[in-house]
Amino acid sequence: MSPFRNDLLAGKRILITGGGTGLGKEMALGFASHGAHVFICGRRENVLAEACAEIAAKTGGRADFRIVNVRDGDAMDAMVGDIWQSGPLTGLVNNAAANFIAPTESLSPRGYQAITSTVMDGSFFATLACGKRWIDQGLGGAVLSNLVTWVWTGSAFVTPSAMSKAAVQAMTMSLAVEWGPKGIRLNAIAPGPFPTENAWEKLNPIPGTSVGATQSDQVPLRRYGQMDELRALTTFLMSDACNYINGATIAIDGGHHLAAPSTFADLGALSKEDWAAAREALKASAEKERQGRKA
Repeated sequence: MSPFRNDLLAGKRILITGGGTGLGKEMALGFASHGAHVFICGRRENVLAEACAEIAAKTGGRADFRIVNVRDGDAMDAMVGDIWQSGPLTGLVNNAAANFIAPTESLSPRGYQAITSTVMDGSFFATLACGKRWIDQGLGGAVLSNLVTWVWTGSAFVTPSAMSKAAVQAMTMSLAVEWGPKGIRLNAIAPGPFPTENAWEKLNPIPGTSVGATQSDQVPLRRYGQMDELRALTTFLMSDACNYINGATIAIDGGHHLAAPSTFADLGALSKEDWAAAREALKASAEKERQGRKA
């Protein structure tokens, strides 16, 4: 249930990167249900098309998609320019991400870049593409980045992701000051455990165990987050109801980051054999996902 009027975001045009699945799609559903015209982008046309159809069916709102690789700065700029032809965006959600768990010493440069280029570079490219247009046209805007509580604590075994998310937080704080006088707000959220299909499996390396992603009994509120709660926060932050919030990163994690040393700290107990089993499980999961996309 939403505490807001259905027309809270009427007239808003919001782009969500990586909005075809997971938390990005959940946020898009929330924005559309409150009157916003949402745009989602990513690389998989079938996923994006299905998400737009779902958003329209569930909310009665408007949803369109664009195919783009967020790692490509020129492509991102062209994609935002294409959306702008029908009218300027009023908001951007930097949600596209990549992550996998692994001992840091085992990472290859390619694996490292797959994460950093999506999270850090992609967020900057999207923010720049929107920001420079808002500034050129004398328009205000709102940018919201989807981060993690690791920006404060760090997190073992997901070092490239923790580094990249911290960089996006630095961007949020820096541009909140630089672009604030131009009427552009930048904020971020740091969700705790909100399990989504596929993503949650990748963060639990040993099937059938509780080693890996946060379990509900590790959260002070003793439960996982509910999508309505996430949508309520993000809808509020993208509305005109809180225009004085700028440069903030807001945790929505049931207090977990205050009670635990690190999300994946317990993975330090895994043996080489455990990690080998985890890699095989992740490969099988990835293959299953690929076959599902082909179907």
